[in-house]
Amino acid sequence: MWRAVSMLKYIIKRILYLIPVLVGITLLIYLVLSLSPIDPVSLRLGSEYTYEQWYAMSESMGLNKPLLMRYLTYLINIFRGDFGRSWFLGINIAQELAHRIPYSLLLGAYANVISIVIGIPLGIIAGVRHNKPTDFILTFFALLLASAPGFWLGMLGQIFISLNLGLLPVSGVGSLAHFTLPAIVLGGALTASNLRTTRTWLIDVIRSDYVRTARAKGANEFRVVLRHALSNSLLPVITTLGFHFAMIMGTATVIETVFAIPGSSSFMINAVRTGDVPIVMGCIAVVALYVGIINLLIDLLYAAVDPRVKLN
Repeated sequence: MWRAVSMLKYIIKRILYLIPVLVGITLLIYLVLSLSPIDPVSLRLGSEYTYEQWYAMSESMGLNKPLLMRYLTYLINIFRGDFGRSWFLGINIAQELAHRIPYSLLLGAYANVISIVIGIPLGIIAGVRHNKPTDFILTFFALLLASAPGFWLGMLGQIFISLNLGLLPVSGVGSLAHFTLPAIVLGGALTASNLRTTRTWLIDVIRSDYVRTARAKGANEFRVVLRHALSNSLLPVITTLGFHFAMIMGTATVIETVFAIPGSSSFMINAVRTGDVPIVMGCIAVVALYVGIINLLIDLLYAAVDPRVKLN
């Protein structure tokens, strides 16, 4: 009962912490984008325009107000759920993000599930078979996955798996099958990371005294690995998984581009190229909120896995 109350207080405190974090991140990005030499008014008007046209357009875009006032207005609108409209596309950003974010989340979740199902078991095998041929083969396999560029793997997959064999769609988002190949490609680097992390920490734990004691008492190897070694090496693995889930919203740009997935990452990168500040700010605000929630869930998972972890 006391631990449940502590966990509830911890959750409320962490949610409140998200507010100043979100304000700080959006303020920093807003200032950086405001100092950009790109003039969005000139870009919208084209090569020929009068000063009156420039001023009228600047006023309609809200750029004639002081910088701090513009940011405060934007911040208030964000907390109301209003991310404004794109300067160049004229679309409602909140509606567009609501349409695109599920694609990025599905791709990220799919890729992470693949990396967990493959990477962690292979990492356990490599850790248990440390300095054996199996360990060397799996380590080499992880290095290959980590080194291969995502766009190269994506195009190879499209050529051989989609075009030559016809097993999966080349691109698009029509069904879950459309996400399978990009998830495999994106999950390759994540699989390599999970494999190496699990292997490294499992090797370290296996060498500890309590594992030697369990073996000396006659416990079978399977019980020693799962009950004693693996359970005590999960925290760094959970940290790695949390990092993967947290970063997936902003790091899948190449995969989304190669496979024509209309996700939030490609949406933000295209906005950066054109200097569309409202889109960039909206994407960053959503990513910051998402990362904060993922970090909260990881901390709670720490407490569930290891009761020794204190919720302060």
